[in-house]
Amino acid sequence: MGTVKDPKGDKKAKKVTKLKKLSDGDSAAAGDFVKSSRPVKEEPQDDDFAEEKKLKRKRVKEEPLEGTSQSNDSPPSKKTKKKRPHSEEGDKKPEKKKLKRTDKTVKKEEEEHPVAKKPKKTKAEIAEAKLLKIKQKEEEEQSRWRWWEEEKYEDGVKWKFLEHNGPYFPPEYQPLPDDVHFYYNGKEVKLSPAAEEVAVFFAQMLDHEYTTKKVFRDNFFKDWREEMTHEERLLIKDLGKCDFGELHAMHKAKVEARKNMTKEEKQALKEANQKIVDEYGYCLLDHHRERIGNFKIEPPGLFRGRGEHPKQGMLKKRIQPEDVIINCSKESRIPEPPAGHRWKEVRHDNSVTWLASWTENIQGAIKYIMLNANSKLKGEKDWEKYEVARKLKSCVDDIRNQYMKDLHSREMEKRQRAVALYFIDKLALRAGNEKEEGETADTVGCCSLRIEHITLHKQLDDKEFVVEFDFLGKDSIRYYNKVPVIKKVFKNLKLFMENKETGDELFDRLNTGRLNKHLSSLMPGLTAKVFRTYNASITLQQQLRELTNKSDNEAEKLLSYNRANRAVAVLCNHQRAPPKTFEQSMANLQAKIDARKDQLSAAKEELKEAKKEAKSKGEADAKLQALVERKQAAVARCKEQLLKMEVQATDREENKQIALGTSKLNYLDPRISVAWCKNMEVPVEKIYNKTQRDKFAWAIDMTEADFEF
Repeated sequence: MGTVKDPKGDKKAKKVTKLKKLSDGDSAAAGDFVKSSRPVKEEPQDDDFAEEKKLKRKRVKEEPLEGTSQSNDSPPSKKTKKKRPHSEEGDKKPEKKKLKRTDKTVKKEEEEHPVAKKPKKTKAEIAEAKLLKIKQKEEEEQSRWRWWEEEKYEDGVKWKFLEHNGPYFPPEYQPLPDDVHFYYNGKEVKLSPAAEEVAVFFAQMLDHEYTTKKVFRDNFFKDWREEMTHEERLLIKDLGKCDFGELHAMHKAKVEARKNMTKEEKQALKEANQKIVDEYGYCLLDHHRERIGNFKIEPPGLFRGRGEHPKQGMLKKRIQPEDVIINCSKESRIPEPPAGHRWKEVRHDNSVTWLASWTENIQGAIKYIMLNANSKLKGEKDWEKYEVARKLKSCVDDIRNQYMKDLHSREMEKRQRAVALYFIDKLALRAGNEKEEGETADTVGCCSLRIEHITLHKQLDDKEFVVEFDFLGKDSIRYYNKVPVIKKVFKNLKLFMENKETGDELFDRLNTGRLNKHLSSLMPGLTAKVFRTYNASITLQQQLRELTNKSDNEAEKLLSYNRANRAVAVLCNHQRAPPKTFEQSMANLQAKIDARKDQLSAAKEELKEAKKEAKSKGEADAKLQALVERKQAAVARCKEQLLKMEVQATDREENKQIALGTSKLNYLDPRISVAWCKNMEVPVEKIYNKTQRDKFAWAIDMTEADFEF
């Protein structure tokens, strides 16, 4: 008698095939032990193994389709719940309920929400993609200008040929649309274009606490009135009566519109920006194409400053071509100014590295357009900086002995210089620059400390001769520290403070210029800043030796590196406010850790069941043994991922108020990090991102594993 086809069986087979096709395009998510352990090649199986394969396919079917918002942890709907059948071994324990999606449901979803599935790459395609990536990297390396292998120019010469298109100016102000109004004292007022533009600057910041500060509001209102017409000044006399509500709402709508741009709109914007970069973002330096760093002129706006800056709220005026000095070589094509304008001046000075300059109106500071951080000019400057700091290593002991002797000098200037050097060396304080009173925020450095900035304690917290520092340093970041010092330094400080008021200078016989002149006489090129670079780099090298072990895994090595970097950041007072999203970010990470722990428990349970089944069938069953191995690999992978997440959480918590980037990019000799990577077998990509690797290409190329700072 012939076999009779079961139509239900046919449908089932079709459904499994269809769902398998849907899932084939999905990549295995982290911790998805079922998918990652699914064998690629299907082989003839016994009944028990076939049953397990069928259950795996069911688990695959339960996962949400790509493009849906359902997560792996989402509970299955009641309509789709179905009990899992007991195993044939007679196990009486009820199996977990599983989500089942019918053929009709899948078909309906495909029709309503068609998902473009990427075809699964073959091993050959994956290998080809890897080879292409390697080839592109090699080509990039071959095309890189290896300037560090060339002979240096004579002293003072930075380049021999320089050509560029000048800076990119921001677009002109566009007046408000007719349906957006400004009100004063409840009445609609049509402002002149200049006054209206400044009003928009203020309206854009209404959500920020700056606009609640008296200094900010007073400075803004004063500068705003200068942009008004005579009639507007007669009318608008009280900022409190101004209503910027509609202007603010317009700004918020524009921000929201930018967030909700379509993919096509984003692509069009990206292409437009790329055109600007292509035209203005590159120059020819000695006939090599180099990227320019900040080729855009900063648009007008309201000055914010750092901390409680006394000039916050002032108007940053629009820079015109008539304000800009262009620098290029005589043989080059001089850049064309915007239509109807001319440059302030055109220079051909190859002893400087800037391409254009102008003076901003808030603090009278000169602003420059310079080359990108990965350019030859920047790289040479960095290399030279770290080489000078390395030279200090050979004579730092002599310099320290000298300033220790000067602590006993009869000359007050030498004593003050000795104490200042002691602080700069031991505490990595900035030297500080002289400035006119009221010109900038009340920030100070070592040489400009005042009596009010230090307090002496003969005994404090079981320590003798403690100096308590409290002042605003660079960028108005508070420096607060209690430091035990040697007795002679303490006595000298007491002497310097005698008969002085709180606002008087602590080092009244010293300034930064005199200090640096003295240092350069001890070693060519030595300045107070070199001490800071030297101490930062030597601290990193020492900390890396103490904290890292070659036997640690990669995540633990990276945590040790960040801890070493953090020691430098603390030394240099590189602080930051905790990010506003820090708590939420940590909560999200903790939720992922908890989910990973659950997945690890589930993976261990699956491994236990697989071992149990393999044991009952005997060691001769190769397929069951392979299953056990896959489950073991899944457990190991989950453990590794969990450890990585926990290390990441520790790292984030320790870094929340410390800025690691500043020291890594400006004070730490990159060759220390590159040598550490080679010794610890950590990819340099884990320490430096692509931009940073380009910046430090010279160090990555020339550094061997035995490098010593």
